[in-house]
Amino acid sequence: MINSIFDAYGAPLLALFFGLLFVLESKYQLRKRVQGRWKRVIINFVVSVPAFLLLRLMLIPVMVWLAVKNQSWQFGLNYLYTIAPVAEGAIAFLLLDYSNYLWHILLHKLPVLWRFHLVHHCDLDLDITTAFRFHFGELVGSVIFRGAAVVLIGAGPLVVLIYEIAFEAATQFHHSNLKMPFQFERMLNFFVVTPRMHGIHHSMVKRETDSNYAIIFSIWDRIHRTVRLNVHQDRIITGVPSYADAHELTIGRLFKLPFTKIRPWPNTGNGSSREEDRDRLKR
Repeated sequence: MINSIFDAYGAPLLALFFGLLFVLESKYQLRKRVQGRWKRVIINFVVSVPAFLLLRLMLIPVMVWLAVKNQSWQFGLNYLYTIAPVAEGAIAFLLLDYSNYLWHILLHKLPVLWRFHLVHHCDLDLDITTAFRFHFGELVGSVIFRGAAVVLIGAGPLVVLIYEIAFEAATQFHHSNLKMPFQFERMLNFFVVTPRMHGIHHSMVKRETDSNYAIIFSIWDRIHRTVRLNVHQDRIITGVPSYADAHELTIGRLFKLPFTKIRPWPNTGNGSSREEDRDRLKR
């Protein structure tokens, strides 16, 4: 099933989508770059290789295997009722996305997980290559959480694979540096996470990073009041202030980063405004 769906259709579609976004964000730039693009492409590509391998060889197989086994166990929410298969699949799809919203929050709030997710956030620019800049250790944690979510939700293997393709496409899209017409993106953002929305999540201002955790559907941030949209993209300083020196962010150091002493997020002052926070970061 993985070969016939994810490899045969999902992977080529995701590759085409990547190529399209890569070209479009080059022509229609949302945020000004602060680093050379091709150097970052190389760094982010090399860092992503082990994570890619774990995604394809461990995460996806484990989730699909659990979904297949669960068809005999019949454990989880979707096995508590009988409705049309399409409706059941839609519910499972939504709940899988909600579970990843919760997982994303845990990546930020639990120190043991943040040390791995930090590799993704310390990128000093934000574009489509950032969508692949994940430490392989984070993928190991994902296997446990996302595998458990598949079982608890009672998602079928087909839904798991379709969701994974949509998950990867959404991750590419909202990390891209693509500038779309504002009113169109504003309308789109009522339903899905967009580049402007996720760009705020990658801000060096802590209160902005602690928002916009959703992956596909923006409704989860709205329901839990973690949405933040009132930040102009020109005001965003991307990255983590404790790791703002580009010379430190080499391939080797990014691989070792989770296993070193993690620097705390600087305290920019109690009750300070976003503008004051930004002024301190710029200094």
